[in-house]
Amino acid sequence: LKNLTLVSYGGPDIGMLCAAGKVKKLVFAFVSLDLIPLDPHFRAARQAGGLETCEIDEGMFQWGLRAAMLRLPFLPTRAGLATDVQTLNPELKTVRSPYDDGEVLLAMPALKLDAALVHVDYADECGNGQIIGPDPYFDDLFCGAATRSYVSCERIVKTEEFAELGCMHTLHLNRTRTHGVIETPFG
Repeated sequence: LKNLTLVSYGGPDIGMLCAAGKVKKLVFAFVSLDLIPLDPHFRAARQAGGLETCEIDEGMFQWGLRAAMLRLPFLPTRAGLATDVQTLNPELKTVRSPYDDGEVLLAMPALKLDAALVHVDYADECGNGQIIGPDPYFDDLFCGAATRSYVSCERIVKTEEFAELGCMHTLHLNRTRTHGVIETPFG
């Protein structure tokens, strides 16, 4: 890996890659270690000016991934308006609604990804993925926004076993957006 542009929800992956000096640009909504409010490696890299950043809010982040997943150049949103997001990111543009309301909205650009790496509880060999916990973290959006997506899981199961492992509404990843699956017991 050379210096890369990283789009991440904001976990320890960012800190590890910053500590290794691999991040050139970071697009993020937040960076924390859950109970620890700010990853120390990310903080050090940012304070040292070691990486270019695009800090957006979670609504914008989600809309950028959705735009990429839908293969659109942008999606209009109210998220980020009347905040410093546009001051921090002057490349962001606004659009006017073509309808009678004429509302001005932020044009959140698509966050196109070359690759997505996600982890689920269970997956089948086809790439369907099941997340049992309460928060799927946007993993489905990451996979949809990426040219290639790879899923690690605690256990590879037969497709028919998904119903036995939990409710079918926990089946978050669809095989049509997965290019590879690997079992990694214990994370």
